[in-house]
Formats: sequence, C-alpha cells, structure tokens
Amino acid sequence: MTPERIITAATITSGEKHDRKELRKLVEKSQANGIEVEAVIGDGAYSEKENIEYCEDNNIKLASKLSKIVTHGNSQRNNNFEYNKDAGMYVCKAGHMAIKKAKQGAKKSKDGANRQVECYYFDVEKCKHCKFKEGCYKEGSKFKTYSVKIKDDVHIKHIDYMETEEIEELYAKRYKIEAKNSELKSNFGYDTANACGKNGITIQGASVLFLVNIKRIIKLKKEKIENNG
Repeated sequence: MTPERIITAATITSGEKHDRKELRKLVEKSQANGIEVEAVIGDGAYSEKENIEYCEDNNIKLASKLSKIVTHGNSQRNNNFEYNKDAGMYVCKAGHMAIKKAKQGAKKSKDGANRQVECYYFDVEKCKHCKFKEGCYKEGSKFKTYSVKIKDDVHIKHIDYMETEEIEELYAKRYKIEAKNSELKSNFGYDTANACGKNGITIQGASVLFLVNIKRIIKLKKEKIENNG
C-alpha cells in the first residue's frame, strides 16, 4: 500500500502460510505495477533474515521490528536472568552474576546461519544453597549455565537500525495499514470468505481490493479538486 492508502499488490495464501514469505512477492508485484519501492513497513513477521538481506540488496528500507525472540531470546527464561551491560555478564534472579562465559557450537551451519551460543557459567556452590534453585539448579549437577543464542550479523545490524529516528518515523505510519485492514473487513465484508477454495478466495480478494481502491481514488480526486478551488 502507498502512503496515500492505495493498495498496490496482494497475495492470497492458505491459512497456514506465514506472512514473512510474501514480502518479496509483494515488492516485486508493486514494482511491476509502476511503484518505486523505497521502504517497506510491516509487523515483526517480515523481519526474518532473508527479508532483511533482500531489502538491503535492493536498497529498500525495512521498517519491521524484530520479534522479542530474536532480540531478547525466550522471554520466559529471561524472567530469571538479566543481562548486565557493564559487566558483560548475566545475573540470576538471586542476584548472582555469572563467573565466566564461553562460546559453543558451530559458527556457520550448512545453511550459512550462525548456530553458536554464548554459555554463561555460575558459581555452583551458590546455586546449591539458593532459595530459587527449584526449577533452576538440578541437584547434584557440577555446573549451572545459562545459554544465549548469538545473533546473526544481519540481525545485529537491524537491531541498531531499529534504534534510529528514521525507522521510528516510518513505523509510525504503520497505523494506516491496520486501518486499511479494518476497512476491508468492516466495510467490504473481507472478514468472511464467500467462496470455497483458493480460487474463490482469490476472486473475492481481487474484487474487494479493486472496489476499495476505486473508492480511495475517487476520494483523493475530490480532495484535489476542492483544494485547487
């Protein structure tokens, strides 16, 4: 969709398909329809590694915030461990800081992804007598560790970009997309399928998107005439 809220491309998929695989198709369809794509704004589903690399290779800004699983790891586990930036170590729920850390695992797997983890070691003698040891320390274990997956360079770079004013300004416009989705569902009946099978849904989608675009174009033309007096 353009900033003027004109839909430029769409893909129809079955329900189990993930949105992230559609970004490239949507960009290329929009370009084929005469749109110069300078930036893509979307939710966290579009921030997978392949999409970041695709946008970077094609000089497209990607305003899609990484999911918390990528940026912070598993949130449930992190409730018990916090990262101390100054010390470069994790601190457990009891306030004990890791005593050392080491990288483990293969740096690059067959698919080129980084499979390394950073393993943080805690003083096991403290763990033995800790009041929070249940569910954290296994009785009799010689080690207590906490491992964090090392992010890919692509994700690290995108995390830095997420902190810039540019991406904040772009992401602030995402409400237009949600508003358009709401309009499609509430005003044009696109919340319910009116046909069976992918072909039927594709026809429904094409019809609805055509109608909502025509409505928007008419409104924009009317506003232009009124503004020109």
